[in-house]
Amino acid sequence: MKKGLALSFCMIFIVLCGTAFAQDTTAVFKWKVTGKKLADHQYELQFTTSGAKGWQLYAPNQILGDVATTALQFSDSSIQSEKNFKDSGSVKTVNSKIFEGTAVKISEGPTTWKKVITIPGQVPATLQGEMQYTYGRSDEFYPSTAFDFSIPLEGGVAANTRIAISTIDIQNPVNGCGDTTTTNKGFSKLFFLGFGAGLLSLLFPCIFPLIPMTVSFFTKRSGNRKKGITNALWYGFSIFLIYTLLSLPFHLFNIQPEVLNNISTNVWLNVFFFIVFVVFAISFFGYFEITLPSGFANKVDSRSGLSDFWGIFFMALTLAIVSFSCTSGILGALLVGALSSQGGAWQLTAGMAGFGLGLGLPFVLFALFPNWLQSMPKSGSWMNELKVVFGFIELAMAIKFLSQADLVKQWGILRREVFIGLWIIIGFTIVLYLLGIIRFAHDSKPRFTKMRWVFITLFSVITLYLLPGVTNTKAADLTLISGFPPPMSYSIYKHPVNSERIIEPLRDYEQALQLAKAQHKPLLIDFTGWACVNCRRMEEKVWPDAKVAAMMKNDFIVVSLYVDERKQLPAAQQLQYTTKAGAQKPIVTVGDKWATFQSENFNAVSQPQYAIISPDEKALTKTKAYTPSPVQFADWLQCGLKAYKQTAKL
Repeated sequence: MKKGLALSFCMIFIVLCGTAFAQDTTAVFKWKVTGKKLADHQYELQFTTSGAKGWQLYAPNQILGDVATTALQFSDSSIQSEKNFKDSGSVKTVNSKIFEGTAVKISEGPTTWKKVITIPGQVPATLQGEMQYTYGRSDEFYPSTAFDFSIPLEGGVAANTRIAISTIDIQNPVNGCGDTTTTNKGFSKLFFLGFGAGLLSLLFPCIFPLIPMTVSFFTKRSGNRKKGITNALWYGFSIFLIYTLLSLPFHLFNIQPEVLNNISTNVWLNVFFFIVFVVFAISFFGYFEITLPSGFANKVDSRSGLSDFWGIFFMALTLAIVSFSCTSGILGALLVGALSSQGGAWQLTAGMAGFGLGLGLPFVLFALFPNWLQSMPKSGSWMNELKVVFGFIELAMAIKFLSQADLVKQWGILRREVFIGLWIIIGFTIVLYLLGIIRFAHDSKPRFTKMRWVFITLFSVITLYLLPGVTNTKAADLTLISGFPPPMSYSIYKHPVNSERIIEPLRDYEQALQLAKAQHKPLLIDFTGWACVNCRRMEEKVWPDAKVAAMMKNDFIVVSLYVDERKQLPAAQQLQYTTKAGAQKPIVTVGDKWATFQSENFNAVSQPQYAIISPDEKALTKTKAYTPSPVQFADWLQCGLKAYKQTAKL
């Protein structure tokens, strides 16, 4: 069981990468597709392949096991199709070895499949869809293999989805106020978060006892103090290097920041993270350990007997492997945090580098100042208790990821008060654990030191602070955690008292633009997301400011564009878009449209991101990112108004 859990966790990184990079590498069969108009709103799709030598194509309209051999899906779910494909290829019946002699129909040469579809409403000029087919040979079987297609339709209406707008030059706005760059935002934050996580992991039982042992090893083995310090420096740097290199795959595969944004707001990945963090928590509670395979650890450890240079490096690698049961939860949080920051692979590198530095630096410092070892606290049950407390914190983080999925899909599972209520239960449970009322099988009798009472007081205060959050009162506005729970309007109460909004933005850019032209006002664009923490903070703490609210309400046309909105666009608005960089990107959902609109016109992919343009679609200022200061945000809005008045005079 432990080995299975270990291997499962080893796959987490691969799953994340696979989500971003997955593509069909098994294109054994080459397909061509055409569309023929039969009547208004009715078309016949024809799929043709010349076959593949040595492979068998399973005929359509069969159910093998529980799997259909063929399927046809469209990005627009309103499109209807006939139940079965019409097969005009050369089909023969054979007894399948895979399905215990069951008779199946296959084709080994050129094949043509046809299917009639009906498109209600406006017919798009280009139809996008996916045809799934099944093939195999001997004992190989590949069901549900996807063939994505995009074909023109006779009489279709060209997509009226505007993406790149040539008049918007965000590099040369009318006024230069706003953010000069957004490239490095969050790097230092993630680095120091990683650094703190590395220091915290030192206190766990699988790492802490190794500090005096390792430092003593260097000082005694090296023969003299100078060489001992050199070896310790290389050991600490090796730890830093190992964890930094863990982010290398994200650079090699050249993941774009927008892909990481899609990952962070993907519903099923958030559910996946929820499950992973629950597993981390159970592991920290001591019910099992998440470890890398012991054979791998032993093989690496055997290398530590090589020359000092490589031997010390493999000692550092051994530490990383052996300590995996303690660091896995923290590394998982760091990985997901980097993905959620929408900053690309360098964000992850910053976090992992900080973690490696935080973990390796103490080994170097204790080698430089060995007398400090005398002041270190003794190993004991307190380290295990710290691990358990962190397990409860992992549960709180798991709830946050489930909440993000819930917000995007609007399931209504974790309303604001339910979310806060679960955090209250977790906080109350931590206090009971620290008081010794709740214990796990491996726990010893607690010692009530001053530090324990400090933590008991801290978690008690946090829990008490959260209590008003489940009420329908003004006190439910929990300022200190603004943005982390669901918004105040996402409530179990029919009329939540704190949900009144100063302004209700429009949701469609073209509609807002027409209104801006009619009312002769600049357009304030709010790029936001359902799962965006800082977006909620801006809406709850900055927008209600008297000066900000007055300008947004009276001087601007405000439109909020949700980049993680999963509602599908009508077929006539869907298209295969070619970005400025030359990449092909399908625009299928509302979120696809606004995320691409943001990146193409404003060179940004993070949220919140604000832009001010004139009714004739010219950039009036540089964009503005998360700005917790109402004064600074009001100054930027004022600068935009001033720029609009300048252009109006001209």
